[in-house]
Order: sequence, then C-alpha cells, then structure tokens
Amino acid sequence: MFPKIENWKAFKLRVEIICELIILACMRANPEVHLYSIDEKTGIQALERKIVKPQGSRKIKKIEHEYKRHGTTCLMGALNMQTGKMEEYRIHPTRKEEDFNKFIKQIYCKTPKNHEVIFILDQLNTHKSVSAVRTVAEQIAYQGDLGKKESCGILKSQESRMKFLEDTSHRVRFVFTPKHCSWLNPIENWFGRLQRQRLTGASFESIQQLKDKIEKYIDYSNQYYAKPFKWK
Repeated sequence: MFPKIENWKAFKLRVEIICELIILACMRANPEVHLYSIDEKTGIQALERKIVKPQGSRKIKKIEHEYKRHGTTCLMGALNMQTGKMEEYRIHPTRKEEDFNKFIKQIYCKTPKNHEVIFILDQLNTHKSVSAVRTVAEQIAYQGDLGKKESCGILKSQESRMKFLEDTSHRVRFVFTPKHCSWLNPIENWFGRLQRQRLTGASFESIQQLKDKIEKYIDYSNQYYAKPFKWK
C-alpha cells in the first residue's frame, strides 16, 4: 500500500518543500512568485453511449453499457495555486516532449520576465527531457555549457537534468513530487472533480464535442469554483 522509498530523509524534505510552497502561495506571500501545479490527464475517451436516460426526481440515472468509441485525447493543465484557477491548458491527442514544451511556453509568455515561476509536477520522463532543459535554459538566459545527452554535463542523465531544473537560483524552476506520490500534486484533485462532474457516464459524439465540454467545464470552474487551495 505504500510507495517504495529508498531514502526517507530525502522523501520527507521533498514533501516539506512542496507543502511550504503551496502554503506560501495560498497566503500570497510574494506576488512576484507564481506557483503552478501541472500534470496531464491522458486517455480521456470520447464514448458515445447507446442510451442515456436523464436522472429525474428520485430516480437513478440509467446508462446503457453499449457504446461507440470516437478516440481519445489528453488534457494538460496548469493550476494557479494563488487563485485556484486553471489558467493554462492544452487539449491534444499526444503528450510528447514537444507538447509539454509548447505548453509551459504558454505560461512563460504571460509571466513578467522579472517574476519567478515554479512548477510542481511528477517525474514523468518528458518532464525531465533534454528539450525541457533547453527550454528553461533559454528562458533564464543560461550561458553555461549544457553538455550532451548520455555523455557529459547537465544533459547527461535524467538525474543531472532534474538537478538543473530544480535549481533554486533559477527564475524558472521545477519541483518534482517523489516517485509514486503524484497525489501530492494539487491538480490531481481538480482532475478528480472533472472526472466525477463531467466525464463519468457522459456521452460524446466526437473528440471535438469532448474538447468543447472540457473547455466549458474549465471556464465554469474558473468562474464559480476557483479559490486558493487549502492544503491540509
């Protein structure tokens, strides 16, 4: 039931850092520091149900188990921890390196260059890729030698790239959740609400209709549900 943790001291420190960042963001301790919780919700299916009987008064909603598949898509989201709003998102069939880099660039472009940007995210390979390092290095105007993948320098391995991306001296930096502990990332709660309130049991006639429904939910959530996250 528990994740395999090789170094409990390092695990505890990483958890403390994440919790402290979230608490400070909720308190809006520094308006020039922007904290985003980032993750991908993959494999969202556009299932067209054969029959869906609407839920009436004192009646249980009935859903026919037969359905037609119209494909899947992926939602990349960035939850602003100061406001609780899904400020940036990208709905796309894939979640490759280039998809992730395009997504985080959306955030860079809207953030003042003298402000600090921190991303909380899990240790997915694409989050520690060579292109992710190059993107961050470009944004912070890094002048040093990045090295070469599987050979030397910062780009040599996932561990070296992770160390660079988490460097606290950088204006743009990542904070990775411990392995098998992505539940520490607050955006998982938001994805859970999306699944319960909009996706489970719903019927979609196409990928485009699924995308439209997700976008409408994001707009509605930002307007009526969004509030600073209370970390407990």
